Amino acid sequence: MRVLLVCVALCGACGTQVADSEEPADPLAYQLTLVFEPRPLDSVVDVTMRLDQPRSLLRELRLRNDVRISRMRGDGDLIREESLTRWLPPDDGGTLQWSVAVPHRRNGDGYDAWLGAEFGLFRAEDVVPRASSRALKGAYSDTTLRFRLPAGWSVVTQYQDTGTIRVDNPERRLDLPSGWIVMGELGVRREQIAGMRVAVAGPVNHSIRRLDTLALLNWTLPELARIVPQLPARLTIVSAGDPMWRGGLSAPKSLFLHADRPLISENATSTLLHEIMHMALGFDSEHDHDWIVEGLAEYYSLQLLARTGSISAARHAAAEQDLADWSRDATRLCGGQSTGPQTALAVGVFSRLDAEIRDSTSGEATLDDLTRGLIARGELVNLQILADIATGIIGHKPDALHSGQLPGCRNISPTPETQ
Repeated sequence: MRVLLVCVALCGACGTQVADSEEPADPLAYQLTLVFEPRPLDSVVDVTMRLDQPRSLLRELRLRNDVRISRMRGDGDLIREESLTRWLPPDDGGTLQWSVAVPHRRNGDGYDAWLGAEFGLFRAEDVVPRASSRALKGAYSDTTLRFRLPAGWSVVTQYQDTGTIRVDNPERRLDLPSGWIVMGELGVRREQIAGMRVAVAGPVNHSIRRLDTLALLNWTLPELARIVPQLPARLTIVSAGDPMWRGGLSAPKSLFLHADRPLISENATSTLLHEIMHMALGFDSEHDHDWIVEGLAEYYSLQLLARTGSISAARHAAAEQDLADWSRDATRLCGGQSTGPQTALAVGVFSRLDAEIRDSTSGEATLDDLTRGLIARGELVNLQILADIATGIIGHKPDALHSGQLPGCRNISPTPETQ
């Protein structure tokens, strides 16, 4: 009995010590819980956002208005303005709810967001409007995401697959979910490739080439990791057939590819690798410089195939020639969203720029170094930034970026620091 009492006392002391050593909750963190509840027969997702906070940390949430959103209601004050809706929650939190009509046509040729009786495929941004907040200085959200799904359905997102998903973006104080989501009766294949947890997911009976996709990525992602060392920990590829749009679209740590798109086209280009390059590069362009981002994605999608032996050197040369022929239809490079001919023209610019960097540095540097420099800048790219980084590598402004090689682009000079 004495031994038993001593053990109980010791266990009690240990329990007290553990409890005392637990980290207290951060007084500047407020809890956001988002629940997505799809109604497939109505093609609608009901969204509930629950805010819990010990005091008035989040003072105001400003959500961009969207014609697909209806029945928005919430605790506290809800103020509707022309372009946004302002939610002023109670001091201790509250609930905001809305419904979203998911289906959205893309250029009249299929849907880039869909929810029907068999499956749903859309971006989180489609059902949670982009938002900004007004909060106590230093306050930030601790955001989780949950799903209430019909019987027999499962879901795959860009996040770790758990019942309650943690949404964490270190660059933002207000964390909202992003990236592609697929739900329904799914087939999923997973693999660890080049340090990334890769998932290929889509509804069953849609002829999705899950293992073919993983095979191509096993060949090419290790080379991508040499070009872009800081790849994300996860890559989610979602796919489906009709009525989805017949193309590919990237999003944070995820991408969509129509089930009928070939992994490598007859002209030796790859929509899959093009969209993966967008995800890996992680930067966007300033207005009128979309050709830089699109051109790099297409250039490297070919490079990944060529460097890994997925296509022969002769086929790679033929693919570049096909793009050069197509580029003759481009009347300009700078300006607006990059068209197919503009992107093809941009591939030629980057090919010449790579050759010039190699020649000027006796092969010690390549376009890969310039690309890593663009990633390190972490900002919207433009021609000036491109020229500055290239000049810093080779010691002078490259001929490949002379205005005569870039129709529709104004001539620029390197900034003084790079001269």
